[in-house]
Amino acid sequence: MSEPTARSLNEQRATSWQLRTRELTFGSLPVLMGIINVTPDSFSDGGRFLDTQAAVDQALLMVDAGAGILDIGGESTRPYSTPVEADEERRRVLPVIEAICERVEVPVSIDTSKATVAREAIAAGVEIINDVTGLEGDDRMVPLALESGAGICAMHMQGTPQTMQDAPAYADVVADIHGYLAQRRDSLIAAGIDPKRICLDPGIGFGKTHQHNLTLLANCDRFHGLGCPLLVGHSRKGFIGRVLDDKASDRATASVGISVALALQGIQVIRVHDVAETMQALKLFAAVGGLDGQPLQLE
Repeated sequence: MSEPTARSLNEQRATSWQLRTRELTFGSLPVLMGIINVTPDSFSDGGRFLDTQAAVDQALLMVDAGAGILDIGGESTRPYSTPVEADEERRRVLPVIEAICERVEVPVSIDTSKATVAREAIAAGVEIINDVTGLEGDDRMVPLALESGAGICAMHMQGTPQTMQDAPAYADVVADIHGYLAQRRDSLIAAGIDPKRICLDPGIGFGKTHQHNLTLLANCDRFHGLGCPLLVGHSRKGFIGRVLDDKASDRATASVGISVALALQGIQVIRVHDVAETMQALKLFAAVGGLDGQPLQLE
């Protein structure tokens, strides 16, 4: 059997994602999910948005720059991070979520693996549960997703944040993660969750070596065959410093380059810190032909 081509894989891409109260429809460019970490210890922006007003101001800037989703998280999941109790996570994120949902119209996502946090976030207006454990870390999460009707993003992670980078190994990283995401999709559907509400994430940086990350990013379009929207979060991660041979780089410009490569593969949602810069690059990507090969005609 011949290998699928990029064109045939893109033809299989999901065109919408049903959220709690609305539907996202995807065009030829990815939707940008802006990252707002309400944490003291996230790897890139820890401490910058612990203050509620600072987080809200950042959210408004991101929406003005073109973010189509805002992702709020109160617990770092960087390698070897320290877990946070649910009460502390709620204390961090709920005032931010409440304030943002009052001010913006774009859907808001809660980045959590705790059902109690997700439940209160949904009550405050959240549309999406973005769970790095694939909704497997808390046995109350799938029932909550079913009850609430929230859109969900199920991510692949080998191990936990405390162990995932010890010795990640795969027989075939693309095939293995494709198999996991297919199994997870099927389990969620069997639990009663509408497949239209499911988004899948291969989990860049979560239990992968630098080479695993590069291989996955080069082959993300292979996951279109799973029939769900795809979310990829590569922004400012450590493998970029390894490729650049510059660990001190802020990795922002390099992250934008990867975002354009993902747009070329038809990825529907890209999770980024640098919304304005990424949006500018994507607009030029579209102007010179983008996915459909039709360049912009200037008057």
